[in-house]
Amino acid sequence: MLDDMNVLKQRDPQDALSVAGGQWEYFSASFDAQFTPSQPIENIVWAGMGGSALPAVIVQSWPRLTLPFEIVRGYEIPPYVGAGTLFVASSYSGNTEETLEALTHAEEAGAQIVVVAAGGKLAAKAVEKGYPLFAIPDGIQPRMATFYFVNAFLAIVKNLDVTVDDVSELAGIGEWLKKESAAWAADVPLETNLAKQLATQLVGKTIIMYSGPKLFPAANKWKICFNENAKNTAWSNYYPEFNHNEFIGWSSHPVEKPFAVVEIRSALEHARIQKRFEVSEQLLSGMRPSPIVVVPKGETLLQQLAWGFALGDFVSIYMGILNGVNPTPVELVEKLKVELG
Repeated sequence: MLDDMNVLKQRDPQDALSVAGGQWEYFSASFDAQFTPSQPIENIVWAGMGGSALPAVIVQSWPRLTLPFEIVRGYEIPPYVGAGTLFVASSYSGNTEETLEALTHAEEAGAQIVVVAAGGKLAAKAVEKGYPLFAIPDGIQPRMATFYFVNAFLAIVKNLDVTVDDVSELAGIGEWLKKESAAWAADVPLETNLAKQLATQLVGKTIIMYSGPKLFPAANKWKICFNENAKNTAWSNYYPEFNHNEFIGWSSHPVEKPFAVVEIRSALEHARIQKRFEVSEQLLSGMRPSPIVVVPKGETLLQQLAWGFALGDFVSIYMGILNGVNPTPVELVEKLKVELG
């Protein structure tokens, strides 16, 4: 089925596969806006939901920050938010109610505010109040615009000297990723297409994603994309936290569970993390499905994250096609917004 171009066109009418294949361009995005702090920044808070929060998870892994950094996924903000806080209000649609309310609280607390959005009420508020607006192009699903958001964040903090890793690496990743992701395109047959192969292995299952902490943004991305592209249940967790609770959860039922386990194993993770993968697999033998191990390509952490993100997009889109659903829209989310008023 996945090699039948007619089927792909019918079940992917908005061409999510091409969108996934074009994400390499987002790594070199530029912005007209800039942020100049009114006083020294003491901490950074990123408010966003779903795909608009995912970029902040990447930032925690790469390039990492020298200041306290917290992600807000809800209506409330931390009590320490104040004049020394850089508050990033992130919403692709610009209409995310949780983020809009969190922004109101940040204004009341006197935070220094920056907006990242493609439009909506959030962008309008930025224009009205003179907040720096780092505009994301519209017409993209938020989960597909992750590295555009990351680029926006790096543009926001570029003069603050708050990153640990060399952020200049980001601009050069795109061409490398373009070549790598070409191997997963629609016209590459199943026999040589890793993304199609993984989708056929995972279809019909609830997917449990695991990784180490450095690659957790990629594992979390896969989880989100299985939910939204494939309309499929999925969860994610990471080592070593897994070994302190969820590890035991696999031990009380037979192996015939309706799950598929995928582990993203990177040689860049701590040596003890890599050992935990091996020992856990041995101890859980016969208690859970054998894990499908994905070893990300790339010499640097950013390369591996980018590669992992792109592969997750393709796998989940192909799985959506196998599930007989359109990978692009998230109609239930839109219905929820209507019901919530």
